[in-house]
Amino acid sequence: MDQSQNASYQAGQTKGQAEEKASGMMDKASNAAQGAEQSCQESGEQLKSKAQGAADAVKSTLGANK
Repeated sequence: MDQSQNASYQAGQTKGQAEEKASGMMDKASNAAQGAEQSCQESGEQLKSKAQGAADAVKSTLGANK
């Protein structure tokens, strides 16, 4: 293998490693985004449940549940 072939090979190796690292980082970012989305959905459901409970308590206090 001459010097230019070796340089080309090394450049290809470096490019492949960079692409693999970028792919791994994209996977991690995607997983983090999915986790954040799920957490927000769970928080929203909890908030909705608490708000419903508070509304029911006010209705009960005011006698509106009859």
